[in-house]
Amino acid sequence: MTAVAGDGSRAEPASPDDAAVTRLGSGGPWEALYGYSRVVRAGRSAITAGCTSTVDGRVAHVGDAAAQTAQAIRIGLDALAEVGAGPADVVRTRMYVTDRVYADEVGRAHNAVFGAVRPVATMVVVAGLIDPDHLVEVELEAWLGDR
Repeated sequence: MTAVAGDGSRAEPASPDDAAVTRLGSGGPWEALYGYSRVVRAGRSAITAGCTSTVDGRVAHVGDAAAQTAQAIRIGLDALAEVGAGPADVVRTRMYVTDRVYADEVGRAHNAVFGAVRPVATMVVVAGLIDPDHLVEVELEAWLGDR
């Protein structure tokens, strides 16, 4: 991860209540082009941008919604780890699927990672994602408590 425009800081807040914001990018193909960060930590919260199964600029697991979900979650968790959060810190997930037929396999892939954590979750069907080979996009939000 690399610091991105904004505060440009990788420093952690002095205390959990500090309003310091850390913005990190992954170098993904759309972050600089569209002006967003992969993960932002603001005080006790950490939030990822939408994560897909894009690896090295290409869609991985074309046609496999479960594998795309697992890959997208890994990407999101890797980003959260950069700001001090782990899977047990995730309190909310959002999943966007391009067809309701994928709901069960996406939900089961989510459960494989978060079944014991049980964050609040939303899954919605959308008309499409940025690349037509993407079947799912995932967002993660974490709460870091006193860290």
